[in-house]
Amino acid sequence: MPVPKNFTSPIRLSAKERALSQIQRWIIEGTLLPGEKLLDAELAESLAVSRTPIREALQLLEVQGLVSMHPGKETRVTSIEKDDVLKMYPTLAVLHALAAEYAAEQILPEQIEKLKQLNAEFSSAIENGEPYQAMELDEQFHNLIVEASDNAYIASFSASLQIHIRRFKYVFLKQSITETLASVEEHVLIIAALEKRDKNESSARMKQNLIRPMNELYAMI
Repeated sequence: MPVPKNFTSPIRLSAKERALSQIQRWIIEGTLLPGEKLLDAELAESLAVSRTPIREALQLLEVQGLVSMHPGKETRVTSIEKDDVLKMYPTLAVLHALAAEYAAEQILPEQIEKLKQLNAEFSSAIENGEPYQAMELDEQFHNLIVEASDNAYIASFSASLQIHIRRFKYVFLKQSITETLASVEEHVLIIAALEKRDKNESSARMKQNLIRPMNELYAMI
């Protein structure tokens, strides 16, 4: 199992949280490949923790659907299917379009400014060739709009879907700068629609921001 030695560990996290964060990142980045067998002893050694937090992290990753555990036998990274793109992205697009519609009515000026800041950082991450950082900033952008919608059900279902979509989104954000910067431009249009309090445009722009990469990603993988 190829586990890198020179990675940056998150700080101020418990052993379980640190293990969860790093293993999840390795799965998303493809360091740990679909179908690959995971050895808790090897992971524990690489992360400099005991096997207990590794096992706890793997249990949480199974709940997220990123690994499959068979007690007493083996634990493997779950496989991903190309057609899953066509199932997950439209579902998230509908949820986030609804969030944008609600947010347009009640988003605060300071939230608008935060969206602009996140989009600028997102653009910089793309231009600097940092796809994982770009992915996290894109999620923060979308999650802020979900937060502004003040709908706990959208937030809950969205969080669950985003974990799985991360594996595809990372692949998409590794594309050329020209293609991925289209997402930055779409974010600008979303922000403008929210500033105008235009529910319909906010919803439509948000949906486009998710459906376009879905189509491009599906054609690519």
